Amino acid sequence: MPSVPTESSVRNLPVNLFAAVMGLSGLALAWRMAHNSLGVPAAVGEVIGAFALGIFLMLSTGYLIKFAKYPEAVRSEFHHPVSGNFFGTIAISMLLLAAVLEPHSATLAQVIWTAGTMTTFVLCYLVVSRLLRGQVDASHAVPAWIVPCVATLDIPVTSTNIPMGWVAEVNLLAGAVGAVLALVFFTMIVQRLVHRDSLAPGMTPSLMILMAPFAVGFLAYSNIVGSVDRFGALLFYFALFLFAVLSPKVFRPGIPFSGAWWAISFPIAALVNAALKYAEFRASPPHWILATVLLGALSVVLAILTVRTAMAAFSGALFR
Repeated sequence: MPSVPTESSVRNLPVNLFAAVMGLSGLALAWRMAHNSLGVPAAVGEVIGAFALGIFLMLSTGYLIKFAKYPEAVRSEFHHPVSGNFFGTIAISMLLLAAVLEPHSATLAQVIWTAGTMTTFVLCYLVVSRLLRGQVDASHAVPAWIVPCVATLDIPVTSTNIPMGWVAEVNLLAGAVGAVLALVFFTMIVQRLVHRDSLAPGMTPSLMILMAPFAVGFLAYSNIVGSVDRFGALLFYFALFLFAVLSPKVFRPGIPFSGAWWAISFPIAALVNAALKYAEFRASPPHWILATVLLGALSVVLAILTVRTAMAAFSGALFR
């Protein structure tokens, strides 16, 4: 049996760490929404957004170094049936950061959003094409498959203030691709989870990704149609149901900490943003209480993940 590498090296920098940027950006946008709706200090969301941007720049630099020094490792990661899907986290990070930056520099936000949109469509095309070659091991149908699909749904989520005339049609294309693929892959993944062995402990946090198509789908659908309607409400409530079902399976003792824990961040951040938007629509105290509790819980969870990840990075364990 080959030995597991133990040296700390940028070669071992996993692409799924970009999920941290997704979660932090989603948290920043949630606090910004809370500022507009509840009057909380605006600085909270802006500081978190700046931190997310810093993490993105740091991870991008590290991954570019990895690509320059160890291109075969990047190729191997991209072609892996599971980890290859996490390249979608880079595209989603770009889209979310565009929304974070938009109030500060509309031009920069438009450039980043356009680049993120193009990257998203290319990655989704490549991933789906690879799966349709056939002979895919059914045990590889894991929640990570959803990431490239959710990436397309994030295009209409983040395009609210993008002024180009072609954006509306791109949103419809992205919504169509993301919605259909998310339902197809969700069905395949649930079938695998029901009929085969449960996920390895290290992959258990990724179960929370199953919630993302419905939480992000609610945000994308409501942005496309321009309002919150009953179909959107159905998406929101099913996302909330999945959160209740998945939380006891994910947040339980015995699951070791690793960078894979960041997979929980963006699905929960999407649910928090959806809860805030739905509470604003319903304007009822129970919905505001739910949204506020979820926002507080997400803030605590991401603070813990940030501290644990920083400790792992300084000790070198993150890069072994």
